[in-house]
Amino acid sequence: MSRLRSVTTGVPQGSILGPVLLNIFISDRDSGIECTLSKFANYMKVSDVVDTPEGWDAIQRDLDKLEKWAHVNLIRFNTAKCKVQHMGQGNPRYQYRLRDEGIESSAAKEDLGLLVDEKLDTSWQRALTVQANHMLSWIKRSMASRSREGILPLCSALVRPHLQYCVQLWSPQYRKDIDLLERFQKRATKMIRGLEHLSYEERLRELGLFSLEKRRVWGHLIATFQYLKGVYKKYGDRVFSGVCCNRTRGHGFKLKEGRFRLGMGRNFFTMRVMRH
Repeated sequence: MSRLRSVTTGVPQGSILGPVLLNIFISDRDSGIECTLSKFANYMKVSDVVDTPEGWDAIQRDLDKLEKWAHVNLIRFNTAKCKVQHMGQGNPRYQYRLRDEGIESSAAKEDLGLLVDEKLDTSWQRALTVQANHMLSWIKRSMASRSREGILPLCSALVRPHLQYCVQLWSPQYRKDIDLLERFQKRATKMIRGLEHLSYEERLRELGLFSLEKRRVWGHLIATFQYLKGVYKKYGDRVFSGVCCNRTRGHGFKLKEGRFRLGMGRNFFTMRVMRH
């Protein structure tokens, strides 16, 4: 057995007590914050509408409060990992500081596994398909058997999650991005012995699978149903809005189609659902 040592800093990894201690430690992190503060474990994001000097001053005050909180709790923010992301046309692009050091701006930032850029262009997400490509190559090198019983479960567990993670948010908009994602399933189905000579559509029918594009539509409809049935009670009312209508089949509720000034709004999750 290893010797006992006193732990003076950090959180024990792999323990049940560790996350509990972390939640207790950061429970007062948003005390006195004026803007929106999003938290996930040891990550956080301060956001607000900044189109006037007063909006910039509000965010800077929150940053100063967070720095003061860190100083009281004897920790330091890693300013090298802190980034500012300016979004929207006509953004004044104010500069911010943390501990008297300027915070660099970034055109795109990875947020919980998703690449978000200042124009909300989902094409950046294509860079994350590299992991799916690595996993598919690893399966091809490691598996001697090419039976469907061995290839399909591995691809479903190791490859597909990289291509469908949080797809309701970043669903591809352009045909080149859609074809790029579909290429992975084409490669995976072609690895199965006896199906190499068939076309992609014939391989899908033989295996009882749907294309990734159809799976995304299926996922959108499931998520919409969950929102409307109150599964996400905290945000469901703000995602979809209904209009009174007596011309629907079997119910009197119809989703209201939103209006957007920019063309990018047509690709939002709520609008994609309307088209299906």
